[in-house]
Order: sequence, then C-alpha cells, then structure tokens
Amino acid sequence: MKILTEGMMYMFKFIRISTLVAISIMVSACSSDKVFKEKLEKVLAENPEILFKTIEDNPTKFLMSVQKSSQKAQKEMQQKRQEEEKKQLEQAFDKPLKPKIDEDTIIRGPDDAPITLVEYSDFECPFCSRGYESVRDLMDKYQGKIKFIYKHLPLSFHQQALISAQYFEAIAIQSEKKAFKFHDKLFMNQSKLKKGEAYLKTVAKELGVDLKKLAKDIKSDKIKQKINEHMTEAKQFGMSGTPGFIINGIPVKGALPAEHFVGIINMLKEKGKLNL
Repeated sequence: MKILTEGMMYMFKFIRISTLVAISIMVSACSSDKVFKEKLEKVLAENPEILFKTIEDNPTKFLMSVQKSSQKAQKEMQQKRQEEEKKQLEQAFDKPLKPKIDEDTIIRGPDDAPITLVEYSDFECPFCSRGYESVRDLMDKYQGKIKFIYKHLPLSFHQQALISAQYFEAIAIQSEKKAFKFHDKLFMNQSKLKKGEAYLKTVAKELGVDLKKLAKDIKSDKIKQKINEHMTEAKQFGMSGTPGFIINGIPVKGALPAEHFVGIINMLKEKGKLNL
C-alpha cells in the first residue's frame, strides 16, 4: 500500500510539473499576441481541467513532447556551459593564473621544466585519487619536461584530510622524496585512511621517517600556515571542490583524464606560449 501511495504521489507531482511546462509552452507560442496570451493564462488558471483532459486523451504525445522539450533545454544548457568554459579558457591564455612557488615549495620534477602542474587536492577525496592517476600519466608522458606541485585543499567533511596534509608537509621537512612517496602510498591505498592517524604513522615508519621529529613538526605553526595559504590561494582561483589544477596558468577543475591536459598543452604550444 505504501508503494502504491508513493507511486501515486510521484505521478501527481509529475503531472503537475508537466502541466506547468505545457502551459509555459502554449503561452510562449502565443506571446506575439499579448491580449490572447492574457486570456489564455486566465482560462487555464481558472479551468485547469481543460488541460488535464487534453493530457488524458493524448498521454503518449504529451509525454513525448515534454521529453523532447526537456532534451532540447538540456542540450542548450550544455552548449551554453561549453561556450562559457571556452570563453574562460581563452581569457586564461591571455591572463594566466600565477600560483605561489617559492623556495619552500615542494617540487617533483626538474625545477626548470617548461610545464608546471599545480594541484589543489584532498588525500581522502575519491575524485582526487583519479586526479592522481592523471598526474602520474602526465609525469610519464612529459618526463623531464614537467614539474608537479601538490597543494592542499582538505575538505571539512573528510576527517583524515587535514591530518594527512600535515603529515605530508612534516615529512617534507625531512625529505621531499619521502614526502612524495607518502603522497603516492596514500592515493594508492586511499581506503586505508579509514584507520585514521595509525595508518599515517605506519606509512611514515615504512618510509624511514624520524617519527619523533615528525610528531613535533606536525603541530608546528609553519605547517598550519602553509596549508592555510594553499587553501586561501585555491579559493582566490575559484577552486571550491577537489581536485583543482593549474597547468602553466590555465585552470582545470575536476578529475579530468590526462588527455584533457594534453589538449591544453597542445593549445599552449600552438599559441606560442610553450616550447617543448
């Protein structure tokens, strides 16, 4: 009985929405005649059963019409979104973003590499594990020609994200190489983060990190400030979710495949903004 009731409620809701859509379509079609439009709106508002009767007599045609209109609206919205993204991309080529990269920045790859890939990420985010795969593919494809900077954007609802970021930075104080090995292990075994800090300590121990120094550095103001700076910078660049990337000043939002980044690299080359 409950299933039937829920089904009926869904049907009534659908009919109500469909009715509004139909009215909108009919009114729009008659918008050239203001007087007729006003009369039509009044008649349908006072006598909705007219429309209900039409729907009951032609259910298949009505549903097909609504579906067609919905598909058209979705296509137009997608096209508009793509045009806006293309516009933003062109603007980025003219005014590339400039993430902070100083002597304290941890870099994987040659310092003088022509391609700079910066990521704003969360160790616990499942989409960031996909981002990790894209980064790995790019590092392989452009070996020796790309440098990678990992920055932190720990999301508040991921309990292990912030402490993982602190571990990464604390390990980097001892060894940048070990910090990136820690980075790789966490993304390759992301499900183990559910074990909490115990797992982080296990990984650090496996990497031969000085655990006493690590425990002290994790709580340092320097590391907290660095992570906060990363989060502030991400916000300034419009990165609210993870992962977010900046490749040679061009922003990329989301866990997109390596091919997307390759496309941007090719565009940079075509525009004479990158030599490989």
